[in-house]
Formats: sequence, C-alpha cells, structure tokens
Amino acid sequence: MLTVAGRTGSVLLGCAALAVASLPLFASPYHLELVSTAVVFAMFALSLQLLVGVTGLVSLGHAAFFGVGAYAIHLMGAHGPSISVFITLPAAVLLSGLAALAVGALALRTRNFFFLMTTLAFGQMLFFVFHDTPLGGGADGVFVARPTFSVFGLEWVVSRQDRPTVMLLVNLGVLVAMYLGLAALLRTMFGRALLGIRANEHRMRSMGFDTYWLQLGAFTLAGALAGIAGHMWGMTQAFVSPELLAWHRSAEALLMILLGGLGALHGPILGAFAWVGLGEVAQLITERQRLVEGLVILAVVLGLRHGLAGIRLPSLRRGMPEAEPATRPKEVSP
Repeated sequence: MLTVAGRTGSVLLGCAALAVASLPLFASPYHLELVSTAVVFAMFALSLQLLVGVTGLVSLGHAAFFGVGAYAIHLMGAHGPSISVFITLPAAVLLSGLAALAVGALALRTRNFFFLMTTLAFGQMLFFVFHDTPLGGGADGVFVARPTFSVFGLEWVVSRQDRPTVMLLVNLGVLVAMYLGLAALLRTMFGRALLGIRANEHRMRSMGFDTYWLQLGAFTLAGALAGIAGHMWGMTQAFVSPELLAWHRSAEALLMILLGGLGALHGPILGAFAWVGLGEVAQLITERQRLVEGLVILAVVLGLRHGLAGIRLPSLRRGMPEAEPATRPKEVSP
C-alpha cells in the first residue's frame, strides 16, 4: 500500500525543501543547475509513481509524454519570439495529456507483460516521430527560446546571472505543488479506488467499479504531469532532443522509484536526487559510470526492502526513560 509521509516525514520534507531553496546563497551556478535537474527528474519520477505505486501499472513509454511536454515549447515558438510560460505550460499539459489519453485508451486493453510492451511500442513510435521528421528539429535536437515570465503585458526579465537561481526556485515550487496535489488526490475517492485496483482489480470490479476508466484517468493524469516535468526540463535546459522520448528515460524513472521506495509517495523524490548525485559521484571516481550506478542500485534493492524511504531514523526518545506499560487490574474472585 502506498503511504504518504506522516507528520514527522512532512517536517523532514519541508526542511529539505527549505535547504534546497537556500542553495543560491552559497552554491555555484553549476551546482544550482545540477540540483535543478534533479528536481525536474523528481517531477518525472513522481508522475510515473501515480501509475506504478498507486495504480499498479508499469509503463516503459512514459518518457514519451515527458518529451512531448518539452517539445511543446519548441512547437509553439519555433518561428517567432518566446511565449509566456502561462501559455506554454498549459499547452504542454494539454498535449501530453491528449497523447496519454490516446495511448492509454489502447494500451489498457492489455494486461501485465503485454501492457508493458504496448506502452514501449507507443513510446518508440512517438520517439521516431520527433527523431525522423523535421517536426522536432531532427535527430540532433534543437535549441528553444525559454518562455518568458509575462502576464497581462507585464514581463519579468531574468538576467543570465540570475537564471540558475530563478529556475531552481521555480522548479522547486512546481515539484512541491505536484507532491501536495498527489497527496491530496490519494485521500479522495478516486485515489482510494486506484489503490484498490492495485491491491485487487477483480475485487474492485465485483464491487461495481469500472476499472478501465479509472485506470485511463490515472494514465492520462500521469501523462499530463510528465508533460509538466518535460516543459520545465525544456525551460531549464533551453534544449530539447528526441532522446527525451527514448525508452531508457522511462527505465531511469523506474529505477528512481525503486531506489527511493515503491511504497512511499515521496520515494521518487528521494530516488531522483540519489540518482543524480550517484551519477555525479560516479563520474568523478571512474569512467565506468553505469557500472557503479548498477552496483549501488543493486545493493539498495537487496539491502533496503522499501528503498531509501524505508530508512528509519533513530528515535529521539531513545535516551529517555520509557513509561511503564499499563497493567490490567487483577480480578478479585468472589
């Protein structure tokens, strides 16, 4: 059963968010961009968690919606000046959501391994649409104009020097909103129905739930959230390429979920930061980066059943005397 961080976990997550927000005070622009990339990957993995951890659907085509969201910036501003983020972001959500709706309507007619392979096939189809056609700038990708922060004719101009700080804070705000939105969703009837489908789909059907439409709603919503992550990637990097839609991106998101913890909503966030940090450290110590990453992930999967989210911190009450357990009064025989 997927769990949401309790009171203590929420406090720790809030402290972590404040720590990330304070990085511009002392971190270099390179490290700000590195953490900003980790935040975007956390959005992407969190969107996939809605399928894997909540609904029980494992998809290898989720990166397609991530890429569609990133390419939305290019498609809207390919032949003109940059457009407001308040236009490009809803467009990315709409395009990714529609793509997920079309793919999910067909893929959800299959089950288990066949569903996995169907999502992979549709993801690769979208990959080659941008890879082999001039629609997305070809195989080499294309630089895009960053959307502007403008509304009602008022524009906030961000200097090149301040851009890493601004993008980090904007990405962090989007991630926090996404996490809180999904946490609230799990408390609704829709969210509980999805958890029920993950536990026992046949029982949910016997109770009168139309599991197909519930799963399609989750698949579409997950695709739209992936589109948000893709949009923020394109806005952060100012570059998009067909590689964003490749199947290995979906596999990386699955690894982030396993690394952070499949049974916790905040697991993908921990996994994304650990994944980016692991890749950075592996590059410094060896040329065989993937080998190091594989060994570490294997150790985490074998040693931590619930991932990084399953690590329990030492109790603060360990050094305090424990209260004596309450005992039942002895019964007096007549």
